[in-house]
Amino acid sequence: MSKALALGLATTLFGCTATSYAATPKELGDVAWSRDYAAARARAEREGKPLLILFDEVPGCQTCVRYGQSVLRHPLIVEAAESAFVPVAVYNNVGGQDRAVLEKYGEPTWNNPVVRIVDAKERPLSPRLAGDYSRSGLVFAMIASLEKSGREVPGYLALLAQELKAQTRSTKTAVFSMYCFWSGEACLGGVDGVVASRTGFLNGAEVVEITYDPAKISYDRLVAAAKEGRCASRVLARNGDEAEIAKKHFDTDVSITGRPVRGSEKDDKYQLRHTPWRFVPMTDLQASRANTLVGRGQDPSALFSPRQRALFAKAQKKSGEVVLFEDDLIAAFAKAERALN
Repeated sequence: MSKALALGLATTLFGCTATSYAATPKELGDVAWSRDYAAARARAEREGKPLLILFDEVPGCQTCVRYGQSVLRHPLIVEAAESAFVPVAVYNNVGGQDRAVLEKYGEPTWNNPVVRIVDAKERPLSPRLAGDYSRSGLVFAMIASLEKSGREVPGYLALLAQELKAQTRSTKTAVFSMYCFWSGEACLGGVDGVVASRTGFLNGAEVVEITYDPAKISYDRLVAAAKEGRCASRVLARNGDEAEIAKKHFDTDVSITGRPVRGSEKDDKYQLRHTPWRFVPMTDLQASRANTLVGRGQDPSALFSPRQRALFAKAQKKSGEVVLFEDDLIAAFAKAERALN
């Protein structure tokens, strides 16, 4: 895209006179927001998509900026907002069309970010999102709106919601000693309720540390899965209660340790490291699930968004040992697209 075209688009989208290439307000993140409410509503009706409305103060306070730079820059949230919805931004601190829309919805002026998701007839599809400036708040609202409107929830968005929900509820960890932590991680990374996995060493043994959502899978069931999968040789319990539970499955092959796992990055997600997926940024849950599928000789593509799959397609011709799924996701996407384009 030429600089002149980019400047023209910035003027059209954001209702301002573009004076530099970086004209997008920080408060709006990376989403390609429409700034014409009537046009966005017409498009929503034409395409049968929900209307995702951001009421925001631009320029705004640090709450507005943080929301834009954290929530509205998460690559998977951005992709969902642009593909499954029609996104439109309404400034709450200006007049004209913005003020008219603000008054239509009864939104206050000079306010922190508020999100409403409605259909083309302006009927709410999820509760007004206000005071919740988390990624999970917006993702849950997106999914609720898609479900209510009868539209399919993208698999990658559902997986992101699962990961965020686990983090919101608080996760726990379990440690297993392995005959081989490469195959051990692939065995346990795909268990429902597991949200992350990593390889490492503890007490001189190869281990896999599993992060799991106790609301989806109990410690008892996780240990049973390790036994049934024949991928663990011993359980390294954190306390006596865990040891008693683990002994039901592993008998005497249980020990108690309070020492932290020393991670082994070069061995982590070993199955993925030997495929072009190593160039594709992904969440911890996507990485654990994909590593399991690749280890079983299965295609993990369904776990990923169209943008991630496009990066994978480009990575087929790439060589080297750059592993992007370990990086911060926002920075990793930018790095991957620079490297693969």
